[in-house]
Amino acid sequence: MAIFEKSDAFYLLAFFLIVISAGTAILLIPDMWAGSGALRFTDAVFTASSAVCVAGLGTVDTTAFSRAGQIAILLLMQTGGLGIISFSSLILTISGNRLGMNRRTTIQRFYLDGIEHRPQYIVRNIIIFTFAIEAIGAVALSLLFRGCGERNWLFMGIFHAVSAFCNTGVSVLPGGLKRFSDNIPIVMVFMTLIFLGGVGFLVLHDVLRFIRGKTRRLQYHSKVILAMSGAIIAAGSLFFIVFERTRLFGAMSTPAAIMNAVFQTVNTRSGGFDMVAQNGLSQPSKLLSTILMFIGGAPGSIAGGVKVTTVFVLFAFLFCPADKDGDVKIFRRRLAGESVNKAVVYTFKALLLLFTFIIALTVSERFTEKPFSAIAFEVFSAFTTVGLSLGITGDLSTAGKWVVIGAMFAGRAGLIALAFPSLTHTNPDITYPKGTLLME
Repeated sequence: MAIFEKSDAFYLLAFFLIVISAGTAILLIPDMWAGSGALRFTDAVFTASSAVCVAGLGTVDTTAFSRAGQIAILLLMQTGGLGIISFSSLILTISGNRLGMNRRTTIQRFYLDGIEHRPQYIVRNIIIFTFAIEAIGAVALSLLFRGCGERNWLFMGIFHAVSAFCNTGVSVLPGGLKRFSDNIPIVMVFMTLIFLGGVGFLVLHDVLRFIRGKTRRLQYHSKVILAMSGAIIAAGSLFFIVFERTRLFGAMSTPAAIMNAVFQTVNTRSGGFDMVAQNGLSQPSKLLSTILMFIGGAPGSIAGGVKVTTVFVLFAFLFCPADKDGDVKIFRRRLAGESVNKAVVYTFKALLLLFTFIIALTVSERFTEKPFSAIAFEVFSAFTTVGLSLGITGDLSTAGKWVVIGAMFAGRAGLIALAFPSLTHTNPDITYPKGTLLME
């Protein structure tokens, strides 16, 4: 137990488990549910886990909860979104004790040299950015919903602003957002909130400093994030236009079709809103959506996936030869061999967890007629905390629901825990005999 008490991963996992447990207990209060019958325990755990892990999947319709229940889900989403960085950091600092070096290292993973290094200011900046962006988004969406004649437009605006920025993808509108797929202003606001939530607080802070003239150039990290995000969005949007213009986007005007193609690309990286029916996508589009979900957003953000920086390092390693020290040179910068090794190991661990859950869900649903593609899509969406589905979530068996709950938790808290620096003691360097393996 002493090992875990020194581990930041332990505190993070404990935080998520405690909040999910509390959320489950709250949602099981009779006044929180307005649907027929009583809310089942498994569905309450699933809903709380989905909200806290900002995954967005649901076994029951969010509109079936009372207003109090919807507010509880809203608070769970906000807690989960902030909890990745801010809430877990505040728990460690609220007592006023001095932070240990390992605590400072954990918090500072989300910022780089030249940006900010004081943990209390990092947490403060994260909270300020979050509530400021959500407030602006809430005002914009409230006015747009009001213009569309929506009842309870103020609550709808607040709820969806939080859900979009936290990359949750939960909606309290009957039928979701599909009716607004041709409303370009609404699509743009949602897309902007999702992007800002998934680009990372470091990048937002760095860009703001650049705009205000406090720095002459963006950090290399920010440049990579923005360049990779731009390239992925451009390529993904073009792909969706080619394969869906005469299919899913066939009834839309050209501007609306282009906007929805861009939204689909941004949304599948962590947003999770159903602006269009995902089961109506062509097979190539479903495959691309799965790839985009696995990539995810930026490190230090609310988005899931293995992160765009990991993909950048992997591609650099694949296409740029490493030197004798294992370092990779790209764009006039040198990526240390240690970074390359971390990216490879992190990706393989994520793939191992991902395919373990796919196998588990395949086994749990073996007596149903759900296609494997839908099962794989479901697990990818849960593990990367995106929240999109091909329509099988509500029909999962009880065992299948628990598998998806595990996938959401592993993808949200587990992957972050894997990224924490190891606190185990290492032995002095020992030189072993060289081993040779045939690879072809």
